[in-house]
Amino acid sequence: SATQRGGPARHSLRCPTVNASNAIADARHRLGIDIGGTGMKAAIVDVSTGQLVSERARIATPTPATPSAMADVVVQLVSEHRWDGPVGVAFPAIVHNGVVRSAANIDASWLDVDADATFSAATGLAVHMVNDADAAGLAEMHWGAGRDRSGVVIMLTFGTGIGSGLFLDGVLVPNTELGHVELDGVDAEVRAAASARDRDDISWKLWATRVEHYLRHIELLFSPDLFILGGGVSKVAHKWVPRIDIATEVVVAELFNNAGIAGAALVAGRRR
Repeated sequence: SATQRGGPARHSLRCPTVNASNAIADARHRLGIDIGGTGMKAAIVDVSTGQLVSERARIATPTPATPSAMADVVVQLVSEHRWDGPVGVAFPAIVHNGVVRSAANIDASWLDVDADATFSAATGLAVHMVNDADAAGLAEMHWGAGRDRSGVVIMLTFGTGIGSGLFLDGVLVPNTELGHVELDGVDAEVRAAASARDRDDISWKLWATRVEHYLRHIELLFSPDLFILGGGVSKVAHKWVPRIDIATEVVVAELFNNAGIAGAALVAGRRR
């Protein structure tokens, strides 16, 4: 049955406000940016602890969200933090060696664009991209619900769609996109994403049955040792997670909305 290990570690990413220029001097610090459909968020992260060491800045995602428009916002976020070090960006698409390979949830003009190069040129800094669900999963595996866990761990983020991060003994298998597996003739996220509950105006109980049906399907495909359930709805996990009854252990993500920023910071400065 669904279980939750401990309580949400909200305190782990709450932080004092510090001068960004001081943060830059610490080699443990990286700037993480999390790009979503409605907002682009950024903060400086201590990658030894997962703590945010600056205030979190948020700027609305531009419409249309073209590469040049998004690059302008990234420049603003870098400027707001007075940042001149490595930058990691969590991006809502398949990202292969810095190049965007899908456009299901972003503007089609991004397809086949070298996002690493685009943002690096705009900021003058070394920028490295990662799929947004992979970023959240990296954060949870390092500091959250997946820490010290081996075997097959699957992080699932429930929002507009369903994002996924797949790990084998702590090593990421990138860009799995498990929200797009076919289930009952459609992409699974069409019925099981958090947005589907709002769209169809259904109860938490009924939506939880859809999520359980989806998780059972993923169980059959991957035989995981652990599911970590995240996304915005993880903040109200008590309304739906206890209703899920499957063979695999289920825990709630601990880092909530900061997971994307923290996970992006982990990949900052990496070479493709």
